[in-house]
Amino acid sequence: MKFARFTVDSTNYTGIINGDVLRELKGDIFGKWEYTGENFSTDEVKFLAPLEPNQVIGIGANYVQNVEDLPKELPGMPVFFFKSTSSVVGPEEKIVIPKEVDQVKFESELAIIIGKEAKNVSESEVLDYIFGYTVANDVTAPHYFHEDGHWTIGKSFDTFTPLGPVIETELNPFDIRVKAQLNGVEKQNSGTELMIIPICKMVAYLTNVMTLKPGDVILTGSPVGAEFVSAGDMIECRIEEIGALRNTFIKVRESVKSC
Repeated sequence: MKFARFTVDSTNYTGIINGDVLRELKGDIFGKWEYTGENFSTDEVKFLAPLEPNQVIGIGANYVQNVEDLPKELPGMPVFFFKSTSSVVGPEEKIVIPKEVDQVKFESELAIIIGKEAKNVSESEVLDYIFGYTVANDVTAPHYFHEDGHWTIGKSFDTFTPLGPVIETELNPFDIRVKAQLNGVEKQNSGTELMIIPICKMVAYLTNVMTLKPGDVILTGSPVGAEFVSAGDMIECRIEEIGALRNTFIKVRESVKSC
């Protein structure tokens, strides 16, 4: 199923895509829900981020260029970081470049949506706790990385985590390609077999540190090819089985102080 959030005439809805039709539902997508009987055409709606995350967790430097580049021994402690939930936006929304810098980086990623509470989960059980998957753009301003290695500020500006267009619940995450086109030119195109820390291992690791809850989003890392972009650039992050996530970069407007 493809779950989506969308707006029509300033009213927000949740639904499931069936061809060119969005069937509205009510209830908890992670629990009990039902169709309302109201339907919308996909042409008449504006898609929003497909959920309002409970929290957003990312993993850093998680892809190699070729399978032979994969390390023989995995890191004992993966590099994880948090992103603010206020950084989440949906398809076609603007990504705002902070005023102190002229460029930021795009990072196309597969995002995991946790569907039920998970604590001390084994790698073999991880898929039972995943509700679905969406496309993410882990926008980054490395100019704001702290010299001691803290990434939070450089990852958490408002608009820095586009998600969408849908949550796909019927996906084999081990047989997809994570892609990105910058102004129509392909920059990223890698399979998830190039992840250094595989999906099941990263989720299991996290559950042995913290309790993951429904609505938690885990960004699984970005393939080789991420680049710096400027105001006016358009990025399309794509996973064919989920869809395309398009956003344009703009420069933040300087505030004008009145006397």
